[in-house]
Amino acid sequence: MSKKADPGIIVKNAREHNLKGVDVHIPRNKITVVTGLSGSGKSSLAFDTIYAEGQRRYIESLSVYARNFLEQLKKPAVDSIKGLSPSIAIDQKTISTNPRSTVGTVSEVYDFLRLLFARVGTPRCPVHKKEVSSQKPEQIVSELMRQPKGTKFLILAPVVRGEKGEYLAQFQKWAAKGFVRARIDGEWVELEKAQKLEKHKRHEIQILIDKLVVDERFINRIRDSVNTAVSLADGLVQVELAKSAPKLYSIHRACPECGYSFPELEPRLFSFNNPKGACDECDGMGVVGYYDEEPSAEEDEEPDVEYETCPKCEGYRLNEEALNVFLDGQHIGKLSALPVDELLVLLDAADFSKRDSLVSEKIIKQIRGRLEYMKRVGTGYLSLDRPTRTLSGGEAQRIRLATQVGSALVGVLYVLDEPSIGLHPRDHHRLLELIRELRDRGNTILLVEHDEDTIRSADHLIDLGPRAGKAGGILMGEGKPSEIEKLKHSLTGQYLSGALSVPIPAKRRKGTGSKIVLKGASGNNLKNIDLELPLGTLTCVTGVSGSGKSTLVIDTLYKAVTQSLNKSAVEPHAYKTIKGLENIDRVIQINQKPIGRTPRSTPSTYVGLMSAVRDLYAQMPESKMRGYRPGHFSFNVKDGRCSICEGAGVVKVEMHFMSDVYVKCETCNATRYSPEIRSIKFKQASIADVLQMTVKEALEHFEHHPIVRRRLETLNRVGLDYLTLGQASTTLSGGEAQRVKLSRELSKRATGKTLYILDEPTTGLHFEDIRKLVDLLGELVDQGNTVVVIEHNLDVMKSADYVLDLGPEGGNAGGHIVACGTPEEICKVSQSETGRYLKPVLKLKNSSKECLNMDISL
Repeated sequence: MSKKADPGIIVKNAREHNLKGVDVHIPRNKITVVTGLSGSGKSSLAFDTIYAEGQRRYIESLSVYARNFLEQLKKPAVDSIKGLSPSIAIDQKTISTNPRSTVGTVSEVYDFLRLLFARVGTPRCPVHKKEVSSQKPEQIVSELMRQPKGTKFLILAPVVRGEKGEYLAQFQKWAAKGFVRARIDGEWVELEKAQKLEKHKRHEIQILIDKLVVDERFINRIRDSVNTAVSLADGLVQVELAKSAPKLYSIHRACPECGYSFPELEPRLFSFNNPKGACDECDGMGVVGYYDEEPSAEEDEEPDVEYETCPKCEGYRLNEEALNVFLDGQHIGKLSALPVDELLVLLDAADFSKRDSLVSEKIIKQIRGRLEYMKRVGTGYLSLDRPTRTLSGGEAQRIRLATQVGSALVGVLYVLDEPSIGLHPRDHHRLLELIRELRDRGNTILLVEHDEDTIRSADHLIDLGPRAGKAGGILMGEGKPSEIEKLKHSLTGQYLSGALSVPIPAKRRKGTGSKIVLKGASGNNLKNIDLELPLGTLTCVTGVSGSGKSTLVIDTLYKAVTQSLNKSAVEPHAYKTIKGLENIDRVIQINQKPIGRTPRSTPSTYVGLMSAVRDLYAQMPESKMRGYRPGHFSFNVKDGRCSICEGAGVVKVEMHFMSDVYVKCETCNATRYSPEIRSIKFKQASIADVLQMTVKEALEHFEHHPIVRRRLETLNRVGLDYLTLGQASTTLSGGEAQRVKLSRELSKRATGKTLYILDEPTTGLHFEDIRKLVDLLGELVDQGNTVVVIEHNLDVMKSADYVLDLGPEGGNAGGHIVACGTPEEICKVSQSETGRYLKPVLKLKNSSKECLNMDISL
């Protein structure tokens, strides 16, 4: 009897957000790509429907008690999802902004590295640089007796060091053994009167063993007291001499010259997130002067804060003991600072003794496996100590993907959000190989993607459209990529077939003739390079991942120009000179950082649109009669918002161990405003009605209001015509947030001498959206401005007037200018990886020559 074929995952009538009753089939153990215009409903289907339902079902399978401790998820708007596997989401929004989170902690490599150092690390005295050995009780007594006769001292047993607990039972036990006093968290307490401590706080407890003076008459008593402390405190003795700092001795390890004693080597000694390992100067942060500044109400953005490296730990985050344990001549901080590629080489070359080899073998196998996967997903240039908050969304996602591949799970549904973001075309095939490995192991892969290589490599394709927002959410077609190509009504299909494309410019702009010349850039991995930026052009800075693009453009060029033009305190990375700044009067960086941190923040507020709309409603005759000011028309101010839901539009009903239910506010009918405010109308629409309008609809509504119309037109020009004016900023993708910022800058009066810097503006954009973006950037340049984009997208590269290619590799093997010139000139440089992939896009024949402006010979 033949086995019945697995039907896969069947989704019926998905209606989440803008989805309009979508029915799709996702084959099991295959790679399925969901594509379509930005805002067409891809994430709504993949994450907010399929993944969310998988998570919800898992949580509901747990006990009622366990569910009390977990975030309860609402059921997505879908009739049914059959055949759903346990699901894991690897997206760009779950990147940790905690300054304590690093590449090493997220990938778990640092946890294994800590274990390796704890088991085979060699401690050395920080003063004499000699290996330390265990110290016998008799040696401790001998050192004490070398003090001047009559010196008073205390002998204590440090029984608790940075541990949580109440310790009441232990106090009673120690008192019963005859011990009288203890120092608890710095305070002397009689053990018989000691109260229980706070359970969740870390405590320090030292039991007083004896008060003595240095004298030969008391040597036996000193010896007994030291032995008592050793037995009570697991090998530790604390001695406090009069007017001297406490000194900790260990029967395990101590310097033979000065007696410097190491605590027991355990993994938490090497953790900067644990009091036992963290530097006491910076508390394990690696920097001093850290603070989390709140953004202004106007900007609602994360500020750029400069920090000073901790002088005590030199940025390694760890205390003196941890930084004096070595493995093959390196402490754990230095190993963590190495790029993944170099760390792999060092581990291969490490020389262990026979005993240590047996202990370290299994640990190194785990470390190597994770590092190899990180290298394969194109993040081999990253170091383990790199804070995750400094990573791009694509980098963070690929690190988590590498961790998942190493977990060897099967039967799982993996949902990924554009894992190709930030990858040079050369590195795509490595990523695709890894994704295929996950599939071939017996997992189902669901990707939200726009990258052509990824789309073409899919087993199954789901195309949503036809447009975005309210005009999206419809299934345009599903099947193999070759089948989607044949669909005339599918924009994706038309671009795949070649019927539509981003055109190659008829001619390249020569620019204004002026240049910005930056010489001697040497920050991070840059090799003392010189940058010549032709003004009045669209310049694309590209190169393989980790080659130094952001360091050159953002950390050096942008900060140097900002410092000069705006007298900013921000410090650029190292460079020698910069010239040509008299030819620009403004510099604007447009990145992908979120534009709002709360659901009450909206893109329309960010671009200054809603303030103009509120001013308009405050000018209505009825508003003047009632004394309404612009603030009355904001749902964030109590003057005009609904008093029941406080401007949220919904009321939360707590369901305890079930997911909380959000019901529509009956008082304001989810409009967020009071009835009095809603009674004020402009062209038969209240302020609440305006928030429900898309940008496109609002353009028609406010066509005769120039201030409002101008701001709406800029949102429309950047391809965000589908956004509703009341949409929360927290729901925007990185690419959408970047285009909102671009819109705000476009609404300002143009000077014609502005330098615009954009970091990967094609993130989250469909082929059609990229075409619009290229046109828009071209408009800015045609007005006399200069646009610099850091980009890997070949359609943007081929549209640029000037390309700067960094490389040849990432990390320490990068930081050189490999090629520069027009896209056609880049293709003639045989050493340029970018040129190799750009050549077929420009439809050029094979040719080769050396770059005339190269700063190295490769």
